[in-house]
Amino acid sequence: MIDKLIEKMDNLKNPSLLGLDTIFEYLPEKMTKGINTLEDAAKVIKEFNFKLIDKLAPIVACVKIQAACYEMLGVAGMQVYKNTLDYARKNGMYSIADVKRNDIGSTAGFYSKAYLGKIKIGDKEYTPFEGDFATINGYLGEDGLIPFIDDCKKYDKGIFVLVKTSNPSSSQIQNLEVKGVEYKTVYENMAGLLNKLGESTRGKYGYSDVGAVVGATHPNEAEILRNTFKNIFFLVPGYGAQGGTAKDLKCFFDKDKHGAIINNSRGLICAYKMDKYKGMEFDKACYAAAVDMREELYKSIYQGV
Repeated sequence: MIDKLIEKMDNLKNPSLLGLDTIFEYLPEKMTKGINTLEDAAKVIKEFNFKLIDKLAPIVACVKIQAACYEMLGVAGMQVYKNTLDYARKNGMYSIADVKRNDIGSTAGFYSKAYLGKIKIGDKEYTPFEGDFATINGYLGEDGLIPFIDDCKKYDKGIFVLVKTSNPSSSQIQNLEVKGVEYKTVYENMAGLLNKLGESTRGKYGYSDVGAVVGATHPNEAEILRNTFKNIFFLVPGYGAQGGTAKDLKCFFDKDKHGAIINNSRGLICAYKMDKYKGMEFDKACYAAAVDMREELYKSIYQGV
């Protein structure tokens, strides 16, 4: 699966993705007037998401859909979550189910069936919330990862596992130094485990379907990871609203300009609120912001400006 994503990004000359962390408060006021139920809120969020996908599908390879934003709307929200995953696929975009799920053994397998694999009911197989990738919390260890990796191999899917997350307090745990193991810090050892488990899923560009979440707000750690683990592809949150910049991202990529995809959520879906795009319809503002982001990343990553 990672080869397909890389090729789509290369064709578009765009290493960015659209983060649909869509909550009711982000919608234009004219869409929220008179909305008083979870079901009606979910309905207008679906309309919002679909318009953004329609607009950005020609220039952006992938969407990342944050499950928490939809779970808080209950059953209606999770129906929109599924609808959005399906609509992205229909429009030729790859999707990341941003669910950060995990448990151990069979329970991890159940989560994998929900978002990557299949469950058989009668004579038919179903994937309730089918994404091309899913985000996973790998800090339960190997037995919480293998069920997902098995489904990646079986169904041509991928995962991005939390390694060095973008939040400031991630260093409280992830940067702890440990002794008696192969690498210096907790986050490096997490990456080392992914590197080992992903060996059998490496594609023609050298990258594994077992990727890592590495925040744009931590370029120093990202440089260590890129230099140490040549085969791990990075999903990079933290660009824009959280403080990550295009200049911070050079070290996330290899010499062939592969190795990472950069998420932008609020900076795109809320672009219509920004002075630069003021007065534009929300979908047109999102498109304009996505073009600007593409150009910023291209200059920094491909041209070294």
